[in-house]
Amino acid sequence: MSTLGSRINEYRRQRNITQEQLAETMGVTSQAVSKWENDISCPDISILPQLADYFTVSLDRLIRGDEPTRPQVLQGNARKDINTMILRIAVDSLGGDRVRVNLPVPLIIAGLEMGLPLAGMNIGGSDSFNNAMEKLDFGNIIKLVESGMIGNLVEIRSAGGDKVNIFVE
Repeated sequence: MSTLGSRINEYRRQRNITQEQLAETMGVTSQAVSKWENDISCPDISILPQLADYFTVSLDRLIRGDEPTRPQVLQGNARKDINTMILRIAVDSLGGDRVRVNLPVPLIIAGLEMGLPLAGMNIGGSDSFNNAMEKLDFGNIIKLVESGMIGNLVEIRSAGGDKVNIFVE
């Protein structure tokens, strides 16, 4: 069974950064990061969301080791009010760029109704990444959400090493 500390260590190594670099990003000492990774102490609760965002994982995955939210279709009363839902886009480029976009679903719907060109949105990354983004059809993504689908809807990993996750909650 993996621990919070082992997951922090694993995610840090996946990003190919040192404990010192993670410490600087989180505003703590490298000794604090070492203690986290060795399960001597845990990050302060206020740092956990920052860590999850930095590693591009959900809080559940960071804390409990749960798999990312798989797409699922909610039926009837289990469905969430679409007016309260958020579409989240997380982009990580191989060059170290990180983009986080949180869009209220009603805003996307309004943009689509107004004819705004949401497909092909250039939010950073390599040419191969931007080519993949151009193929996204936000109209179809919203249709999925309206049918009750939630979770990780789109995952793109470009040949250039960029990645994007689009999920709705």
